[in-house]
Amino acid sequence: MEIEASLSEPVLPAELPILPVNEIVVFPYMVVPVAVGEEDSELINAVVAGDRFLGCVMRQPISEQASDSEPSLYEVGCAAQLHKMMQMPDDSRRILLRGVTRIRVEEFTQLEPYRIAKIAEIEETPADESDEEIQALRQSLLNTFEEIIELSPGMPEEAVIQALNVPNLSMLTDLIASALDIDIQAKQQMLEMTDVTERLAAVHKAAHEQLVRLQTARRVSVDIQQEVEKTQRDYYLHRQLEAIRKELGEAGESDEITELRQRLEQAELTEAAQEAAEREVDRLARMNPAAAEYSVVRTYLEWIIELPWREGSEEHIDVKDAQQILDEDHYDLKDVKERIVEYLAVRRIKPDMKGPILCFIGPPGVGKTSLGQSIARATGREFIRISLGGIRDEAEIRGHRRTYVGALPGRIIHGLRNVGTNNPVFMLDEIDKIGADFRGDPSSALLEVLDPEQNDSFSDHYLEIPFDLSRVMFITTGNITATIPPALQDRMEIIRLPGYTDEEKFHIARKYLIPRQLERHGLKTRQLRITDGALRHIIGDYTREAGVRNLERTIATICRKAARHIAEGETESTNVRIVDLEELLGHQQFFPDVAERITMPGVVTGLAWTQAGGVILLRRRVG
Repeated sequence: MEIEASLSEPVLPAELPILPVNEIVVFPYMVVPVAVGEEDSELINAVVAGDRFLGCVMRQPISEQASDSEPSLYEVGCAAQLHKMMQMPDDSRRILLRGVTRIRVEEFTQLEPYRIAKIAEIEETPADESDEEIQALRQSLLNTFEEIIELSPGMPEEAVIQALNVPNLSMLTDLIASALDIDIQAKQQMLEMTDVTERLAAVHKAAHEQLVRLQTARRVSVDIQQEVEKTQRDYYLHRQLEAIRKELGEAGESDEITELRQRLEQAELTEAAQEAAEREVDRLARMNPAAAEYSVVRTYLEWIIELPWREGSEEHIDVKDAQQILDEDHYDLKDVKERIVEYLAVRRIKPDMKGPILCFIGPPGVGKTSLGQSIARATGREFIRISLGGIRDEAEIRGHRRTYVGALPGRIIHGLRNVGTNNPVFMLDEIDKIGADFRGDPSSALLEVLDPEQNDSFSDHYLEIPFDLSRVMFITTGNITATIPPALQDRMEIIRLPGYTDEEKFHIARKYLIPRQLERHGLKTRQLRITDGALRHIIGDYTREAGVRNLERTIATICRKAARHIAEGETESTNVRIVDLEELLGHQQFFPDVAERITMPGVVTGLAWTQAGGVILLRRRVG
């Protein structure tokens, strides 16, 4: 059923039936379709039977509803004339309303079975349309609206013509406001604006924002469409190329090339690495397998695919566990352990911290390398160690360029490939023994590697692709700082490991060295026992060093002799005392300086410092 209403010049009554609407704002002079539910059927019947006028007022959002018993409607709405009603097959109704004027709901005189309220027409403050600024704003609004229509396929092009022909600025702002795809609350605010100049500015701003959104969406859509078209074009060209090769009797891509392409798809490469790899695969596909360069390109691709560009081991840092691990692995070194635990604590709080490069400086045998292994164990990372002693070629760090025969990446990239993660603990041992000659200065190449502000884009000469080293924890070791270039020292935090005293060596031997050597030589604790006196005698009279490396070798010698006696059946256990040391280790190697000074007349004493500690120099006066 369809009912039409007369569109004669309306005269509003003092009271109007109020139709609450959801998610729709009716503006004056606009024709708007509205769906009517069964709960409003009596209201529509009364309007159709009467003068066909009603007030359309939007319901407030739940967050803005008042707590009293008044209906949750906005105060400002629009009086409308029912122009047409259609009965739908499912017994619902759709009405076509034509806005008349803005109204304010003064007071509800009836709530059931539908709302009736006293209304007041709202007078507008007209704009001075002769003002040049308003004319410019109006023209800008029309131009913006025209562009919106062009970018919105769902909006009719006739809307632009209608906007150009409206008689006044008030109707223009209402027309464009009703057509914009903006928030419904913003439309309600525009309906409540009685100052036409203010409404013009608000509608212009909203139209501009919608135009920017549409332009952005169009640009993204065009980019996606071009990408899809390029992919389809490349696919068709590849198929045509395969057909041409087939006609010429040439074979298509070999299984090797296909396998490389599949591995590239599965590998988690960076954008730069993916682009370089795809370019090289295309070169390889066009190359004769018998060509000399074929194997060079293939090796290069293997390196790119197997490097851990994004793959890292899961890091777990527990400060208490780290302290326990360091205590288990090393005796004393309190200050060094404290600095390492502080570093790990900061890493736990701020995982993306660009941490310092730690440099352990100390005499041989004090546990510099084993500290790095303990840090790796405490953090759950992999451990890599390379020795820089005697390196004189810069290519050892940065690699060789692919133009050279047998070119390969440097030791940094080598180590990361072998370990398979991009966040290991990487120890650069003997950094104080790097050399330099005509082939370059390796220490200068390390400046980029050991700089947290630069190594996120480290470029190996072989790869020529930026590789992120910022997640790698670099630790360097050395015996002295005098031979380390100042620029390299500036990039590292120097942590000095002093030599051990005799008492510290005694505890280290008891806790670490003897159990380790017993295990390595297949001996049980009951099969070999070294008395405290013998152990102190070994430390003082058979070894003299800052570390414990020679002490461990001496203990290993005793273990081997004990193992021989046990293997030959001479004894089931060996108890090493002071009197047994000369038989096992030979004559005493070092003698107390004080004893020598007492027994020798005319001796002049002096003091000297060595890596093993302070010593007394004795010289006999002659003449």
